[in-house]
Parts: sequence; C-alpha cells; structure tokens
Amino acid sequence: MIFRKSAAIAMLAAIGMPAGNAFVAKSLSPVTITKPTTRTSRSSLYMGPPIDPAAPVTERSGEGSRKYRRTVYTHAEWVKHRSPDRFVNNLGTLFNSGIYKQIGKEVALTTSVAILVCGWNLLTGGYQDVAGVMHDPILKENWAMMIGLPLTPFTILTPSLGLLLVFRTNASYNRWNEARKFWGLNINHTRDLNRMATAWYGNQSDYDGTEFMESSTAELAPIDPAERQYLLGQVSLMTWAFVRSMKRHLSPPDEDEDDYVAEIKSRLTPDQANAMISAVHRPNRALFDLSVAIEQLPMHFVRKNSMNNNLSIFEDTLGGSERLLSSPVPLFYSRHTARFLLTWLIFLPLALYEPFANSWNHAVMIPATAFISVCLFGIEELATQLEEPFTILPMQGFCDKIGANCDEIVSWAGQGQDEPSDVVKQNLESMMPLR
Repeated sequence: MIFRKSAAIAMLAAIGMPAGNAFVAKSLSPVTITKPTTRTSRSSLYMGPPIDPAAPVTERSGEGSRKYRRTVYTHAEWVKHRSPDRFVNNLGTLFNSGIYKQIGKEVALTTSVAILVCGWNLLTGGYQDVAGVMHDPILKENWAMMIGLPLTPFTILTPSLGLLLVFRTNASYNRWNEARKFWGLNINHTRDLNRMATAWYGNQSDYDGTEFMESSTAELAPIDPAERQYLLGQVSLMTWAFVRSMKRHLSPPDEDEDDYVAEIKSRLTPDQANAMISAVHRPNRALFDLSVAIEQLPMHFVRKNSMNNNLSIFEDTLGGSERLLSSPVPLFYSRHTARFLLTWLIFLPLALYEPFANSWNHAVMIPATAFISVCLFGIEELATQLEEPFTILPMQGFCDKIGANCDEIVSWAGQGQDEPSDVVKQNLESMMPLR
C-alpha cells in the first residue's frame, strides 16, 4: 500500500517536473509559424520527367528523375487515371518513359545480338533480295556455318524466369506499400495526438473530486489562454518537426539537407533548431522534444500516457522505415534474377531465327527480340525502382499536410472552454461504476 501511494505521488509530481533543455526559455507569446519560401524537392501531381526542355539531362531519367515520381492523386487525377484514352495516352509517352530509358543499354545489347545472328546466318546460309530472289551464301568456307539453338530450352526455362520476376516485383511492391503505410500511420497518429492534446488540455473531469489510488486529485487552475496557445503550439510544432526530421533521415543528403535546415530554422527557436540540427539522430531528438512538450501540458498523467502511445507508434514507423532503407531484397536473389534474365535474352535470338523463317530474311526476329527485351527488362527495372520506396514517395507533401492539420487542430477550443465541464462530469459519473 505504501509503495502504491509513493508511486502515485511520484507520477503526479512528474506532471510539474521541469522540461528538457529544448524548452528552457519558455515564452507565453503566440507561436509564429513561418514556412520556407523555396524548396528544391517537390510533391507534384505531374508524374514523369520534367516538362521544361531546359532541365538537366540528369533529371530526365535515372536517379535524378525519381523526385518527379512523387505523385499525389486527387479526384481529378483519378478521373484521368480511369480515362478510356489511357492506353493511347500511355503509348504516346512511350519514348519519354524513364523506365525504358533506364534499360536502353540492355535492349540495345540483345537487339545487337539479334542483328549479328541474322546477319551471320544470311552470310553463311544465303539471303533473299528485295525482288524475292534467293542468292547463295557469301561465305562458303567450311568453318562458316549457320548458328542457332532449339527453342525448347527457352520454353522450359520460361516458367522459372516468370516466377523469379513475379517474386521480385511483388517483394519490391510490398516494400513500397509498407513504407506508404508507415507514413499513413504517421498522418493518422499525429492528428490523434494533437486532437487529444487540444481536447484534454486543462481538463481532467473524470478524476476531479474523485478518489484515485486513495488520494484525491486536485482540480486544475483556470486556463490561461496565452499559456494554452504556447503549449499546444509546441506540441503541434514538435509533431511537425518529427515527421520533417524523419523525411530528411530517409532522403538523400544532397537533395534535402539545405531545405531541412532552412525549414527547421524558420519554425523553431534558435536553441530548438540548433539542438535538432546538431543531433546525430534527428528524428529521435524530435521525439524527445515532443515528449517534453506533452509533459508540460496540464492534464492527468493517465491521459499523457495515452498521448505517449502515439509516440511509441512513431518509433515503430521510424524503425520500420530504417529497416526498409538499410535492408534490400537479398542481393543474391536480385543478382541471380538479373543474370538469368540477361543470359536468357542474349541467347534468345539464336532460337528465334528459325521460327521467323517466313519473314523476309528472318528480319522480323530483330524487332521481336527488342520488344521481348523491353517487356522483360522493364519488369525487372520496375522492381528495382520500387525496392527503395522513400525517394519516390511524396514525403514532403505528407510533412506539409501533417503540419497544416496539426496547426489547425490545436487552434480549436478545447474541452470545457465552450461549455461547463460539469456536463461531461455528470455523464461520466452516470456511465461509470463507482470506484
């Protein structure tokens, strides 16, 4: 019994403990939120390479183009997505596709092999002119023989190659989907956290005047509007600082570092900003500052515990994202799939020569090889692009959305400010059994 009393007193006393060094210089003046005016990264509704012809070549394909794939859909984009003209529209952008530009070298290699096989066999086996007249082979030496392979080995291996590509693509998509769900949890629980902070600020109606753990909980003092605005503003601000630090933590340094520093300095106090920027693990520092902001709120510790449950979820989403960033699909699987696919496609022209015997000089095998290569290399490239999801997710858009939502939530009047708290107390007492 003595231990329970001591524990309760210690937890209640913790509500009034001094805050961390990020909030030492406390001011009750309104929190001013200033957003940066420039940003190199973007969250755009347009998906694809930059439209501006003056854009650098490095941003039209490859790594530089990934930031242009951070598409956020609205109703207008979904209407276009479902358009019956989508096939024609997508075909019209065929030569502007970043995926196809990435696999250009591989397709050129397999197509070149097809051209060599076709050309060599025409030299050693004879050819047909445009008039349809057959001519004897140009190379008649004994060593000059036609080359080819039976199609059966490729037919037997096709299901195995298909399974490898399907698993590769599914594994990569699941990684992207998991990363998107982590940010979905961030969006949901940042709202939940700020909703609870706003509604519960200065209100503990279900404990006022009741016995809890054999000690009476004293009623809180009247709410100071200026203090309320400051403390809730800190909760909203540190919530945004966490997701923004998480975005920076998961982004390439050369893309986001300058923007991150500018945004943090524009919204946080110099002491807060310097502490966060200089931290080795910035998201952890932001979570610590958010914990301190929650601890300063005048409410019962049980409610603070409920709010801190959201911070545990933030830790989970952060740790899960770090796992995805640092652990790719097992390299031996990716390498075997790439080797299998490249070898299969390089030797495929040798097996396609005879099946296209009805075409003029077997020439149709060349575009057929190129088409097959584009399709299969494209599948593997899609999997590779999806495997690291964070540089194609619109994380900046998520951060901006979270910041705006939290700022709006904490601006609302909290519980007990617009109506007497006795109503809430009476309802709770009628629904809850006596303690």
